[in-house]
Amino acid sequence: MSAPPLTGPNKAAILLLSLSEEEAAKVLKELSDDEIRQVTRIMASIDYIPEETQNRVLQNFVESRQKFSGLLVKGDAFTKNAITATNEGERTDRLLEQFIFGTESRPLESIALMPPRMVADLLSNEHPQTVALVLATQEVQHAGEVILNLPESIRSDVMYRIAKIEKISPEVITRIEDALYREIGLVVAKEQKQVGGIDKVVDLLGTMKNNLDQNILDAMDVVDPDLVEEIRKKLFTFENLIELDTRSLQTILRDIDNDTLTKALKTASEEVRAKIFANISNRAAAMIQDDLEVIGLIRLSEVASHQHKIIKAALRLEAEGKISLGGGGDNLV
Repeated sequence: MSAPPLTGPNKAAILLLSLSEEEAAKVLKELSDDEIRQVTRIMASIDYIPEETQNRVLQNFVESRQKFSGLLVKGDAFTKNAITATNEGERTDRLLEQFIFGTESRPLESIALMPPRMVADLLSNEHPQTVALVLATQEVQHAGEVILNLPESIRSDVMYRIAKIEKISPEVITRIEDALYREIGLVVAKEQKQVGGIDKVVDLLGTMKNNLDQNILDAMDVVDPDLVEEIRKKLFTFENLIELDTRSLQTILRDIDNDTLTKALKTASEEVRAKIFANISNRAAAMIQDDLEVIGLIRLSEVASHQHKIIKAALRLEAEGKISLGGGGDNLV
């Protein structure tokens, strides 16, 4: 795409792209979040700035300057680097996430600007598959809030359908937009996007409170237990062992032999090791610590395999009602 018409935000975008990334970062740091979102989206769409256009923009800011040749730029990469260079911690991370989401995966964009309850009301009479397709295109936090406002009777069905989505074609997006056009203005992405799937559901469940994640998984388990098991595996990781209560952790560890536990701990954090050593006998802890010092190199895939054995044992014990993996952290079920 060539340089845009010389209106206010477009002039700002061209000027920033004419600067170094460090200089652009200094300018961005002085703008509001809304101004940054507006100008960086324009910057990302530019891949060439004609010499005449560049000079016209520069003449608005400097009285005298040597003329430059037109610039060939990678607006997307330049803009990401410029935002990152503002180095303002959470604000920089938030702006970068909003920029990436805004330029790379924002079909049904107007939905993202609507209050969650309004979106839920709009979608409540739609087929669950349509609801799933719409929410799969949204940011996790926003989609999670919409789900909380949906009728309880369809929540698990919608979540299940999101988990089964991999890509949405432009034609499907167009049909959804046509169906909702009278209520809101919609913008479609013109290529297939990775929008749904299990990872999306894992992120969505991570936003749930008051054990709602467990209720949704229980309802989905009736429909597709294999899918739910896969979701649970992603929700519960080896590092999550430190979140468990003493009784649950000791119950799991009684099912694990020392060789498996030793190899699983090879790449574990000191916090995880300390938690596990505190919940096995002193003799077993000493043996494992000695083995870790002399065990030598192990393939990461082998470590992951042994960690998975422990996770699998934990999930099995929970299914049998012998332990509870919930309540220890936001991502546990």
